[in-house]
Amino acid sequence: MSLMMDWGRIPTKWAEKKNGHATRVTGNGGPGVTKIALINNMPDAALEDTELQFFELLETAASRIPVHLELYSLPGLPRGDRAREHLHEFYSSTDELLDRKFDGVIITGTEPRQPDLRNEPYWSSLTNIFDWAERNTTSTVLSCLAAHAGVLYSDGIARQPLSDKQFGVFEYKKASDHELVSGVGGLVRFPHSRWNEVRGEALTSCGYTVLTESRDAGVDMFVKQKRTSLFVHFQGHPEYVAQTLLKEYRRDIKRFLRRERPTYPSMPQGYFDASAKKLLDNFQKNALCDLREELMQSFPEEALAGTLRNSWHLSATSVYQNWLHYIATKAKGKVFAAMARVGQGGPAYRSALAKDWKAT
Repeated sequence: MSLMMDWGRIPTKWAEKKNGHATRVTGNGGPGVTKIALINNMPDAALEDTELQFFELLETAASRIPVHLELYSLPGLPRGDRAREHLHEFYSSTDELLDRKFDGVIITGTEPRQPDLRNEPYWSSLTNIFDWAERNTTSTVLSCLAAHAGVLYSDGIARQPLSDKQFGVFEYKKASDHELVSGVGGLVRFPHSRWNEVRGEALTSCGYTVLTESRDAGVDMFVKQKRTSLFVHFQGHPEYVAQTLLKEYRRDIKRFLRRERPTYPSMPQGYFDASAKKLLDNFQKNALCDLREELMQSFPEEALAGTLRNSWHLSATSVYQNWLHYIATKAKGKVFAAMARVGQGGPAYRSALAKDWKAT
């Protein structure tokens, strides 16, 4: 089942990727459709890549569950001209979200500028969205920084700085039999890219259930029911595609050569093969001897890209399949409960809708 978006609101890159066959709808797509809001707050450089990553993941995971997606972004984030134009054409402000209901919402983070997230200029807008999601969704996904902001706001759990960036693809063991990790196997692989963490003991003491964890890399997925919504937190990025970490590593090297960071970035773990590591070691030696941004012209990006594979695709798809199935099942119960109260549509309508849900 194709991912559905409103007519005229399908971003250009996705339309091009789908060769003009992206599914368009008017309104909410009809009965039996799972309505998802994606609140994409990523910085300009990652804004369009992030939306494509989530489009691909949701379309793959949806299978036979029809998903209608709408795009939103927080107001007040610093934006350049291109990003502002893109948001104006394809996104709505989260201010327009607060009087609506969705089956699910996905909220991304953005690049932090303050040590204390409560001092970020968008903090009030973000926490308004958290409050809205608790009452107006069946489930809420918080990605990376949004996960840290969510637990800080609702439970006062502060993120802790790491000695180095947790960067790469890490393996996690299942720590729960929760339905969101059903069928994903004993080990879950996800990419991470962060300088801070929230820790398992702080989470469990505040009523969160840890779903995946690692002795070396800490907690990845954790959940907590908040009013009507199951809040699902990822410290990692299951939505990443094969080249995302490469792009981030290249960006960090460029920042080092511009003297915007004091140290050469650590290579992402569990990501590059031996041949790629050799290329990168040689580039690092040259860079440390010649601190000029122009050296990036010789960065072996094409050769590196040819060595990469998305080793976390199966884990990501399985988890998001479970999430969409959880939402659809909950929504189905609400639909039939409402029909029972008001006698909506008569026996023929209810029978047809039941068959549609059974097919998912």
